[in-house]
Amino acid sequence: QVQLEESGGGLVQAGGSLRLSCAASGRTFSTYDMGWYRQAPGKERGFVASIAWTGGSPNYADSVKGRFTISRNSAKTTVYLQMNSRKPDDTAIYYCRYIYCGGDYWGQGTQVTVSS
Repeated sequence: QVQLEESGGGLVQAGGSLRLSCAASGRTFSTYDMGWYRQAPGKERGFVASIAWTGGSPNYADSVKGRFTISRNSAKTTVYLQMNSRKPDDTAIYYCRYIYCGGDYWGQGTQVTVSS
């Protein structure tokens, strides 16, 4: 079992910045990706960004390219999402996802609200 603990959500004004963190603990896998998804009120959960633990370029949704940056710590236990130039449309619950060959794990979500 992999436990994911998200933090860093809150209220930010449009144009401001916020950084989310997701710490993974428990069972580990040799190959996995980690990513961020979000769900706005009345909408389905959608992809935001992901990063592979084996290396390679991160992936981003078109709506966040150039504004959000996903990264991880050197121990590969925590993934971050730096969100700049926030827009009201970025308001959502942000979820961390751990993806391995046999399935995935999700965090409990953290609320991010962008005021105009």
